[in-house]
Amino acid sequence: MTLSTNKRPVVLVVEDEYLIRSNAAEMIAEAGYEVVEAGNADEAIAILEARPDIHVVFTDIQMPGSMDGLKLAHFVRGRWPPIKIIATSGHHKLQDGDLPESGLFLPKPYSFERISSILREIVA
Repeated sequence: MTLSTNKRPVVLVVEDEYLIRSNAAEMIAEAGYEVVEAGNADEAIAILEARPDIHVVFTDIQMPGSMDGLKLAHFVRGRWPPIKIIATSGHHKLQDGDLPESGLFLPKPYSFERISSILREIVA
């Protein structure tokens, strides 16, 4: 993996369903961000360990593997506090405290306008 040489903020998209991940990555790239993709939390953590240039983790909540998106969000907040977190789901209803402080929830289905707006808000 090479580090980003351009100055666009880097968004790590974590989603186990390939088509949904590709669609989200495409929308985020169109909004002007560099995108890195992971299929699960373990891949995401390996990428985060290798790339100090990640600005935002955009994660699905329901994922198979060692941890779901909420556990990943808390892990990222604890280990890399400056990274912004956006969690998304089409099924999950969040309770207070589910997301770490300053983590944002974006319900599925989401639009290009909503993704680009929320990213502008948190990266600014």
